[in-house]
Parts: sequence; structure tokens; C-alpha cells
Amino acid sequence: MSPAPDRFDDVEQLPTPALLVDEPALQANIETMSEARPGHSLRPHIKAFKSTALAARLAEAGHDIFCCATVAEMEGMAHAGLGADLLLANEVLDASRLGALTETARITVAVDSDETLAAAARAGVKEVLIDVNVGLPRCGCDVDDAGRLADAARAKGIDVRGVMGYEGHLMEMVDRDKQRAGVAKSMEVLANAHRAVGGDIVSAGGTGTFDINDVATEIQAGSYLLMDTHYAKVGLPFRRALSVLCRVISINTNGNYLVVDGGLKSLGMDHGNPTVDGAEVFFCSDEHTTLIPHEGTNWAIGDLVRLWPAHVDPTVAKHERMHIVDGDRVIDVYDIDLRHW
Repeated sequence: MSPAPDRFDDVEQLPTPALLVDEPALQANIETMSEARPGHSLRPHIKAFKSTALAARLAEAGHDIFCCATVAEMEGMAHAGLGADLLLANEVLDASRLGALTETARITVAVDSDETLAAAARAGVKEVLIDVNVGLPRCGCDVDDAGRLADAARAKGIDVRGVMGYEGHLMEMVDRDKQRAGVAKSMEVLANAHRAVGGDIVSAGGTGTFDINDVATEIQAGSYLLMDTHYAKVGLPFRRALSVLCRVISINTNGNYLVVDGGLKSLGMDHGNPTVDGAEVFFCSDEHTTLIPHEGTNWAIGDLVRLWPAHVDPTVAKHERMHIVDGDRVIDVYDIDLRHW
């Protein structure tokens, strides 16, 4: 029988594939963001790491208001005592479970239509943000409809705290000048909506625009905490902290490729292949990743390999726990307790 998850002292003991979080990098990312976006100028997005233990660390650093993507995340945060100010930054047509949380937590829901507003009202949700389309072809009402929707909410006795808009189409632009211009254009739309809607909050942004969005009163960043190779291309001041620990399980006869025991079922692949120090990723399959080692590197069956994922959010959601490590030493284990819908 394997030891309990909290009894591993060294990464060598971990069953693979296993999710690792580098503690020095994690702490550096917390401190870097805290300096840039202190207090309530940041609303960390839980969807990126799905762990109340990590959320509690952010609250200790002064970031105690949170953004969620699912009803289950909202419930988990409230039940963990982290419900001082929770925003569901996503439209839902069944908000009944959220209404039950309003007695013990501050619950705000994004709405972009009469239907999503009606769902919030039926559930007894008392506060909303008007979600506005600022260029990403996803959720959000037209800027010209924002004021009408806000009036409709107030007519139902619901407090409209302000507006929300996500410039997600600009998050991963490498050309920072073009990105800055794009953000300014999107935020001009959101500012126009805010003038029509009112309220104290302009909620927007993410990890890719945290330092160039000057309109938002709060930034909805989450990936910065663990980072991934896709965001790393932008040149942000955050360190990669998340990896998937695997073992070499096969080496071909000529040694020109090797296989590790983690693949599609342990990695979020929508942003491409993971990267590996000392090798190139040839391809990933369900339970395997095939690597082409760099010249001069030596690998043996049983060696540990850390895969650096291209996308944090779906990678985390594939695992039940994350092992907090300092080098090869396991110093803590955090449950990924918000991973379900």
C-alpha cells in the first residue's frame, strides 16, 4: 500500500504522474503581484488553481476577494470561510445554489441578458455586475444595452455594483505596444458602459494585462500564481511554478527517444505541448509523452522528468492534489478541492 498523500517526504517517493508546485516560485509570484496589485485592486481567479488552500494563502497576502468560474467554486470558497466577496464571473441560468450562500457570504453574479438577470433574481442573489462584450467573442452584452440591463436589475431590487468585461483576446499578445493599444480600446468600451451603469466596480483584465490595464478597479488574474509556458512567452515577471512529475518508462534501442508516464490525461493541451528541460516533446498520447533528448543529455529508465504545462487551468483540474515542493523535498500537500462542476 502506498503512503498517504501527506506522508511523502521526497519527490522520488511520489506515484507518477504527480502535480508539483515549486514553493519558492509560488511565493515569489504572490509577492510580485502583491506589490503590483495590492489589496482589492486584484480579484484572484480561482479557476486557475482550484484550491482553497492556495486561496487562503492569497487572503493572507491581502487578496481576500475572489473571482470564480463555476457555482461549485463559489460554494467551496464560501464553505471554506473565504466568502467575504465572491464574484461568479460567468453567466448561469440556474443560480439556485448561489442563493443559499447569501446568508453567509457576499455573492455577486455577472449577468448579460434578461434571462441571466431573471435567474439571479429567482435565486435571491442580491448583487450583480453587468457583463459587457469588450471584444472577446464570448459572454457579455452590447455596450448600448448595459444601462437598460442595470435599470432592470435595480427594478427587481438587485444592487448593481458596476461592470465587468474580459479582454481575453489580448491576454497572450507578445507585442506589448499592440497589446496596450488593444486594451485601451477594449477598456474604452467598458468605461462607456460604466458611465451608463454606475456602481463602484470596473472588473476586467487577467494575468496577461495586469500591468497595462489602467481602467479596471480590480484585475481578475489567476494564472500568474502558477504560470505556464504559454503566458511565459509574453515576458511577464512571474516564475513557472507548476509542473507534472513523470518517470522515464521506456528508451528506444538507439536512445534517440524516450517515453515518460504522463500524457493527455494529466495535461491541459489546448495551448499546445508541454516543455521539458533537456529534451524536445515529440508528441503526447493518453498516458505517455515521447521526448527527443538534447545532445549530451543522459537518461535512464526510472529517471524523474518534470513536464512544464502550456496551460495551467485545465492541467490543475485533471488532478486531485498538488504537492508543494522545495527542490526535491515535499513540504506540503494541497487538495484541489474545487476541481469539479
